Amino acid sequence: MSPLRILVIAVLLYIGYRLITGGRTKSSRDDTISSDPRKPDEPVQDVLVEDPICHSLVPKQQAIHLKHRGSMVYFCSEECCNTFVAQEGSES
Repeated sequence: MSPLRILVIAVLLYIGYRLITGGRTKSSRDDTISSDPRKPDEPVQDVLVEDPICHSLVPKQQAIHLKHRGSMVYFCSEECCNTFVAQEGSES
C-alpha cells in the first residue's frame, strides 16, 4: 500500500468520525460549573421582600410573616416582627 493511499484512508476516516460525532468539540464553557443552576427559561422561585422596620431585603420563603389588616407583612427577624406589633399596638 502506498503512503498516498494510507493518507487518503486516514483523511476519510477522520471525516467519517467528524460526521458521526456531529463535528462537536468540547468547549471551555462546558467545563465550567455554572453559578446559576436554573435553566434560562425557568421562572424565578423566590422573590425578595422588604422588612418594614429595618428595610432589609429577605427571601420571601425565609421571611417571618404576619397577617396584618388583610395583607401579609414580611420580616427579617422575630425582633423586627415584635417591634412592628408593638408599634401598631401603640398607634391604635
